[in-house]
Amino acid sequence: MSLLLDTQALLWFLLDDPRLSGNAQAIIVANEVAIFVSPASIWEIAIKISLGKYALPAPFAPFWGEQLQTNDFSLLPISVFHAARVVDLPFHHRDPFDRLIIAQSLVEGMPVVSSDDTFDRYGVERVW
Repeated sequence: MSLLLDTQALLWFLLDDPRLSGNAQAIIVANEVAIFVSPASIWEIAIKISLGKYALPAPFAPFWGEQLQTNDFSLLPISVFHAARVVDLPFHHRDPFDRLIIAQSLVEGMPVVSSDDTFDRYGVERVW
């Protein structure tokens, strides 16, 4: 089985934030499933850092390379099929990053680790 982390779950995991659910934490660290990260999440975090909303404990690019490798996370490249799937999504969610992650989940048949119950309205399998 494979799981896709949404931006918030990814950030909370990497920053050891207590808002990450115990279940999500256990699944991520268990190494029993393949964990994927969308480049959309890294892009969203880059924007939030540039706006001063978050800070990382190391320079941005080396931090991501190290974290992906250390945690055995794989990138799920954004394909034309993912982008095209966004066209058909209803606007339950206005966040373009979440909409792309939802589209990736639907196209790949991959559950998403997310606290955001709006994902449920898209028929995405959500783990929290």
